[in-house]
Amino acid sequence: MFFATDLDTVTHGIQLAVAPVFLLTAVAGMIGSVAGRLARIIDRARVLEDRIDKASTDDPMLAAFDELHQLRRRGALVNTCIALLTFCAIMIGLTIMALFLGETTEMQIFRIATLLFLLGVSCFLLALLCFLAETLIATRILKFGRNVRAGSS
Repeated sequence: MFFATDLDTVTHGIQLAVAPVFLLTAVAGMIGSVAGRLARIIDRARVLEDRIDKASTDDPMLAAFDELHQLRRRGALVNTCIALLTFCAIMIGLTIMALFLGETTEMQIFRIATLLFLLGVSCFLLALLCFLAETLIATRILKFGRNVRAGSS
């Protein structure tokens, strides 16, 4: 395998490979945001589970069980989102490596780089759909004052 030794080729290879790094920054930000949502889901589920454990057997706690079911669905969506974002980051990292190697060696792997990049972007878009679904479920279970009596201000 031949590696380029001239500075122009290596510099161009670095420039070409650095462009997808901006997507990695977006993925890292999304993972942080989604992980924060997962932490809140877990905290809320623990509160509800404690409330159910302390409730008397006369009180069925149907609302708490329903909310736990919704939290379980949200948690599954968030976990899927994190997995997709992780796969996206891996695909983008492999894209960077393929672009750099394609530019600085005799290896013809630009088609592989294209495929890896498209897979990474597809994972990112699917993760965004999971994030959207989770936020829709989260806002749907909010009461927004439905229990407030009419006439109260």
